[in-house]
Amino acid sequence: MEFAGRSVLVAGAGVTGRSVVTALCAMGAAVTVTDGNADRLAELAGLGAELVPGLTEPPAGTSLVVTSPGWRPTAPLLVAAAEAGVEVIGDVELAWRVGRRLPEPPVWLAVTGTNGKTTTVGMLEAILRAAGLDAVACGNVGFAVLDAVLAGHRVLAVELSSFQLHWSSTLAPRASVVLNLAEDHIDWHGSMAEYAAAKGRVHERSEVVVRNLSDEWSGRIAGQHAPETARHIGFGPDTPRPGELGVVEDLLVDRAFVDDPEHRAEELAVLADVRPRGPHNVANALAAAALARACGVPADAVGKGLRDYRPVAHRAEEIAVLGGVRYVNDSKATNPHAAAGSLGADPSVVWIAGGQLKGASVEELVASVAGRLRGVVLLGVDSPVIAAALARHAPDVPVQQLRSGDDEPMTAAVRAASAMARPGDVVLLAPAAASLDMFRDYGQRGEAFADAVRALAAGESSGDGG
Repeated sequence: MEFAGRSVLVAGAGVTGRSVVTALCAMGAAVTVTDGNADRLAELAGLGAELVPGLTEPPAGTSLVVTSPGWRPTAPLLVAAAEAGVEVIGDVELAWRVGRRLPEPPVWLAVTGTNGKTTTVGMLEAILRAAGLDAVACGNVGFAVLDAVLAGHRVLAVELSSFQLHWSSTLAPRASVVLNLAEDHIDWHGSMAEYAAAKGRVHERSEVVVRNLSDEWSGRIAGQHAPETARHIGFGPDTPRPGELGVVEDLLVDRAFVDDPEHRAEELAVLADVRPRGPHNVANALAAAALARACGVPADAVGKGLRDYRPVAHRAEEIAVLGGVRYVNDSKATNPHAAAGSLGADPSVVWIAGGQLKGASVEELVASVAGRLRGVVLLGVDSPVIAAALARHAPDVPVQQLRSGDDEPMTAAVRAASAMARPGDVVLLAPAAASLDMFRDYGQRGEAFADAVRALAAGESSGDGG
């Protein structure tokens, strides 16, 4: 696909937009960029593109629109482009097309799902590198996939959001996985069915389709969207059957990518190699192993990669141990399904939760973890919704709802949680909600928690009991 001389409109001037504009201008395209935020648009000055704020229809002569993933299909500009017969794609689709034109196109290993994506691609990157491959984690993890393609990396561990997949039409990974699916982003997609369909695009041209045997949606999406020619691989927490990866006692084992899987399994790693701990991260490790094995990675590289992997910030990140109590930051748990994984990893938890639920229900989550809760501290706009669920499903668990006037909110939350905790407990920030009602993003929320824990530690070491 030639870009030189083509008139291309880029919708969105954020991080993705900058990556796309830089690449298209370097390839000789005539690029126009639009964004509703004039200040953000101005930051792209000097890249060689024409900057036009607030366009609602493509300029005359536009032959392609590349949209940032957050733009909804109902945006007037994108509707106008479709009505005019102008193709609309996203940065991931653009990266795929650019990569296909290279003398040696990179191998794509694609990861999507509601939760666990970042951890899985991080584990996958570490496993691939342990095998000596030139691999990089990219996509929805902060390193744009287009930049990874143009940098010449040979194997891409690509995290893909449902937004990015919605705008992808010819993507064909070597192997792909939908880790799980739970209610999220319904406001963007319109329904759970549309959300699932967007996730399913990851499989439509994949050579190896990997499914989570413990997640109904993962299996359903694999069945509905995999091509007839695809090889199907399953993973789960039990003893694997032929064609699966699973767990035997304390071992992660493979009965899919081995000779004679009917009678043979290969050991990949031990459970202690998996960090952060917890059943959900064992599942992530098995998914990463399946994708890596689909790329020909030897068994011993799986264990080494998992041992080498360092968890990302704000994902089950241990901040400190104070008075026998562990303080864990899982601010990235921005929906109930994600929070369930963290809450299920320990038997006695003081839970800090709350924020913007985005319409998601917490009833099932609260009911499932009620027996693990020592206490709960709630903050944020939707804390009354969580409090009501706790009153129904965990009426004996002490709950403290912070009011807007209670000091700095996260400092107050950590102090309240510390007062509830006993030696052996975990004080866990796993909000089950988005952060934008109180913080810039989940990262700032996690930093506020870490800062509050460090302040608590400093107070303890100085003998200041507050």
